[in-house]
Amino acid sequence: MITLQNINKIFQTKDGVVNAVNGVDLNIEKGEIFGIIGYSGAGKSTLIRMLNMLERPTEGSVNINGNQLTKLNGRKLREARQNIGMIFQHFNLLWSRTVRENISFPLEISGFEKEEREQRVSELIQLVGLEGRGDSYPAQLSGGQKQRVGIARALANKPDILLCDEATSALDPKTTDSILSLLVDINQKLGLTIVLITHEMHVIRKICHRVAVMEDGRIVEQGPVLEVFKTPKQRITKEFVKQVTEPEETDETIQHLVNGSDTNTVVKLTFVGGSTERPLITELIRSFNVSVNILQGKISQTRDGAYGTLFIQFEGDPGELERAIQFITEQDVEVEVINNANKSIS
Repeated sequence: MITLQNINKIFQTKDGVVNAVNGVDLNIEKGEIFGIIGYSGAGKSTLIRMLNMLERPTEGSVNINGNQLTKLNGRKLREARQNIGMIFQHFNLLWSRTVRENISFPLEISGFEKEEREQRVSELIQLVGLEGRGDSYPAQLSGGQKQRVGIARALANKPDILLCDEATSALDPKTTDSILSLLVDINQKLGLTIVLITHEMHVIRKICHRVAVMEDGRIVEQGPVLEVFKTPKQRITKEFVKQVTEPEETDETIQHLVNGSDTNTVVKLTFVGGSTERPLITELIRSFNVSVNILQGKISQTRDGAYGTLFIQFEGDPGELERAIQFITEQDVEVEVINNANKSIS
């Protein structure tokens, strides 16, 4: 569906050369929701804008549905762009036009007859949940409603691909979730391929099938979301995963407990998929002569299953603790011993 090969983008600035995107190779499958995450300045906005040639790569090729967009110009490029919708962080609506008129605008440019435009606009208003707001102006809408107009407008020409440039960054958490749910609904109903960029792991966790992590213009890690959550390899990926899998004060709390105890063993348990639903702590207490104290925990739901972390404190005979930890690992739960009061435990 989408193939990027050796994509580079170099900007000449008054401060020198900036290599915004550096040697990116990427494949995005038809019908998937693909997330690109990175901090500000990572190059993700530049990368997504090269998917529809709003930015042309300095080097490399962009292939969409067999079309080499990097080789297209003029009319052929405009035709190819009609197959790619895009929504933005700050909506980019026409403030002097109503909701209907904003959604209709790309159809006017494409030369559709009035009756056909009106029918398509009505369908889109219903699809994005804006019934009764067709004659409202953007200034009369909430942030979430404005973004729904942006989504409807991007879908006007029935594209196969929807690009989302930080589409929820200006919204509150509740509204963000409603927009993400709408994108999932659109993906499922229309079979639309969605590529989104964000700096929020919550967005990736909630709706994406796969994710690529960008840093300094490069993709440093990519894969299925649940797999990346389970085994993040790069430092930056671990930071993003931590945003949604561990409470904010986990490090401070655990370190305080570690420093304050020389008799207890503190371990971090990582659950993936079905293992999150097992009554593991109950089984431990019933099966082993150990004391178990739950310190902190959190479970996050991805599209392909649950991912959770749990910090617990053990106290007991070293041999019994070792057997308990061995039992945990046999349940497909990853165990990391953070503070080992009993040095025989590995």
